[in-house]
Amino acid sequence: MVSFPFGGENLHASSFLKRFFVPLQGYETFEQITPMKKQLIYGASLALISLAMAGCTGKNSSTENQDKPQVEIVNSYDNTDELLQKFPVVYPTSLQSKQEKDIQNRLLTGFENWNRGYEAWKAWGDILYTKDSYYNVHGARLTLAEYQSSMDATLKKINIQMGQFKNMVIVDNWVGIQYEISTNGKPGTTMEFVQFKDYGGDLGVRVVEGWGGARDDTYSSMRYFQNQEEQAQDSIFWESVKNYTLPETKDLAQKYMVKYPTTLSGEQAEKMKEAILQDFEHYNQGYDAWSTWADQFYAKDLNYNTKRESLTLETLKKSTKENFGKTHTTKLYFDSMLIRDDWAAIHYRVVEEDLTTGEKIPDDRMEFLHFRNENGKWVVFEVFAS
Repeated sequence: MVSFPFGGENLHASSFLKRFFVPLQGYETFEQITPMKKQLIYGASLALISLAMAGCTGKNSSTENQDKPQVEIVNSYDNTDELLQKFPVVYPTSLQSKQEKDIQNRLLTGFENWNRGYEAWKAWGDILYTKDSYYNVHGARLTLAEYQSSMDATLKKINIQMGQFKNMVIVDNWVGIQYEISTNGKPGTTMEFVQFKDYGGDLGVRVVEGWGGARDDTYSSMRYFQNQEEQAQDSIFWESVKNYTLPETKDLAQKYMVKYPTTLSGEQAEKMKEAILQDFEHYNQGYDAWSTWADQFYAKDLNYNTKRESLTLETLKKSTKENFGKTHTTKLYFDSMLIRDDWAAIHYRVVEEDLTTGEKIPDDRMEFLHFRNENGKWVVFEVFAS
């Protein structure tokens, strides 16, 4: 049974939902929540777990109980090749600096320590993170201490194992990763974007802030771990996304800004970025404009993967047309656009307007785009989307 620590007691997941989620959502009783919604919110419990991975998502206690036994962890920058045998990267991309190689090592080392058990994970956290690290859990920005409070009891009760990486796109001090995870034997995948800082010396690279998973139905339950001031700040941020106005300019790089820019290595990367910007522009012009553009942006044998299904170019068009009939989505700006070799990892903000109710909902999305050169033009033939 999943449980959460609160005020010195452990609350089982059902008690947690009845006590905290119900008032957050405006329900009078837990029974008013539909069975489907209950399952989504129970999923929030597992989301906390699956996102608490070592390497970039897991936040660990910065204060250790002196009475607890010492645990053995891995902490070396010299064992990357060995760890890659254990946690291979399905779609590897090149590393162009010592800092990028160090970040790769920290991610691999984090997976190794995670799979050694809870106490090893806690000890590793004091190395990878600082007391000032933040982690955004499906849209809710949590301090290290807040994230710890949600994890201490839970991780001891659920068996989680980290698997291989699908992607590890590292550019400068940023990384976008897509990786496999097993929770009580159930397979899944997770996406994250993480900013590192090189502290030099023995400390090496450490996490500044991470974004694990796009905002979803678990957002409200994650806010329970914030204090009132942080909840207010979180609301102000998402309100700014909802009210964001695109600049009136024909310069697409200015119109669709990248909040945390990173290095573009060469002409190929520039062309890939331009194609992504054009995709945003055509999407915002409506379905007809986007549908015509999609024939240029995507390869004919496109494989577009979401967590629910895999789509061809034609089925993607059909699905997108249906969405345009229900909501008006505007793509706004990028948090991150990491381009290395033939891969682009992007994290961006959108606002969705319900065409029936007029309600506007801010959101964010994560995607990994695989490009190839077809007759001198870079097109996308594979996508993994959050």
